[in-house]
Amino acid sequence: MLEKLPYVVKAMTLDDIDQVIEIEKTAFSAPWSARAYRYEITQNDHSTILVVRQARISTSLLAQLRSWLKLSRPAPLLGYAGLWLLVDEVHICTIAVHPLWRGQGLGELLLASLLVQGKLLGACKATLEVRVSNNAALELYLKYGFQIVSRRKRYYTNNNEDAYIMTTPPFETAEFQANLESRIQQLHARLGAGVASASPQSRVPGPARDNQAAQARGQQAS
Repeated sequence: MLEKLPYVVKAMTLDDIDQVIEIEKTAFSAPWSARAYRYEITQNDHSTILVVRQARISTSLLAQLRSWLKLSRPAPLLGYAGLWLLVDEVHICTIAVHPLWRGQGLGELLLASLLVQGKLLGACKATLEVRVSNNAALELYLKYGFQIVSRRKRYYTNNNEDAYIMTTPPFETAEFQANLESRIQQLHARLGAGVASASPQSRVPGPARDNQAAQARGQQAS
């Protein structure tokens, strides 16, 4: 049984762009512009961008009414992630979390959400790029079934670092499905147990995730 999470993951809207850009500038050496995200939301039919926020739980009848009428302002955005559906596979193009909220499982929550969304879109597998030096990201991706299939020389233009190309086994394999379900259950139990409820200011910000597909996405819109 999955625990009730203190976070909500939803599709990104135009109203989220300003907060996404604030995080984007802290995470990437070549950040996307607001125009690029506007393009992804309104024109790219193959793009899915998700955002994560803290869930607002209130027993106040007035607060519930304001929420139902959509009069209350949404909670601050804590992170976002995106994918492109390329024929029959999804390419994970970005994952970023606010510096004060890193290390609390939100990046993992976004990754798992993208994989679930990829399955719902009918994709057969997922791919991504990651810096060869990013051991934390590599560990996370390996945990979710990604495997290193090749190495792209000097992929990252800011320091000419190589990138690993990673891909999952086919989504329909029993092993991948069992692992994904198990990881999601463990993650939900961790987040639902209150691990992520600590004051974010008390945590040292972790490293930003890699500038995945920065070159490709930078050419789409500027």
